[in-house]
Amino acid sequence: MRTDLIRKTALTAAGLAFTGGAIAGPVTAAYAAEAKPVSQTQADRKPAGERELGVRYQAQPNFYYCGPAATRNALSVQGKDISVDAMAKEMGTTENGTNSINDITPVLNKETGKADAYHSVEISKPDADAQQTARLRADVVRTVDDGRAVVANIAGTTTDTDGGVHSFEGGHYISVVGYHDGGNTVTIADSADPNTASYEVSIEHLADWIATRGYATS
Repeated sequence: MRTDLIRKTALTAAGLAFTGGAIAGPVTAAYAAEAKPVSQTQADRKPAGERELGVRYQAQPNFYYCGPAATRNALSVQGKDISVDAMAKEMGTTENGTNSINDITPVLNKETGKADAYHSVEISKPDADAQQTARLRADVVRTVDDGRAVVANIAGTTTDTDGGVHSFEGGHYISVVGYHDGGNTVTIADSADPNTASYEVSIEHLADWIATRGYATS
């Protein structure tokens, strides 16, 4: 296990941390921020080995809507603006969060308009191995090249490429909306806080962040 990615089995801050993808932390007014772009729309490829999709970002309205919000942000790269409340109902989201990526994949397919646009991939081990990391890299590149975003269910703490720490011990959902260096670094759209709406992490860190959970990819 990498020293800068710490996974804990016990929930922290009793009453604030939830399993199944909810935010480990209190509700703040920031979650109700109006939609705003994470990055400018880029229809064309960036330099070789890079691509980033335009996101109409929106923060989640409460502490347990990370699944619907991540899905909403992912679908926004396709020009769609779907109600998070409607998606939460379809996903079975409660104050305990959204159970698993398998509840999100069918909604992505429905809203994309193709029954097989997305499928779920599980990383069952506590830490991703080289093969799982390589598959995640290939899945992100292919999905983004197809003009779609990956939705990932993560848990634990990781560090982004600027040294920022992102901790969701109780679980969380994020959107992966771009890649750089051939997929060795990826861009995250995170609905938890508009002040850290977009950041980049290495593919190895993302794979370990997803470990024990899964992601939806094309």
